[in-house]
Amino acid sequence: MELSNKTEYAILSLIALAACYSTGESLQIREIAARQNIPNRYLEELLATLRRGGLIKSIRGVKGGYVLAREPQKITLLDAFHCMEGLDAGVPNKNSTQTSVETEVIQEIWQEARQAAYSVLQKYTLHDLHEQRAKRRQMECMYYI
Repeated sequence: MELSNKTEYAILSLIALAACYSTGESLQIREIAARQNIPNRYLEELLATLRRGGLIKSIRGVKGGYVLAREPQKITLLDAFHCMEGLDAGVPNKNSTQTSVETEVIQEIWQEARQAAYSVLQKYTLHDLHEQRAKRRQMECMYYI
């Protein structure tokens, strides 16, 4: 299981929005792009997908932009992954005409590995990532004598 650029950029965008959630501030595309170093045009597509998936909302008007649709504690990395990659991501192709005992064993182990990965992604929320980022940034700012 590999993290695609699309999903990574989507999660980065969600982290930026999670950082603003407590203030109720919305972020515009250019602000998210600048904060997370994501190309504007690509980000537009990603945000549209996240909006259709129910993870973010768009706000119109002068102070418009994007906000999280739910609290950061209620959006898991698995939610973001499924929104960007689809529910069938990583599912083996069942159209194979050759079924052998070896193929079945491999598929069962692959299913177990996928479930373990999903379990980890379900465990972490946007709030967790936001807090981990804040801790690391604080460590970078510490001066040692």
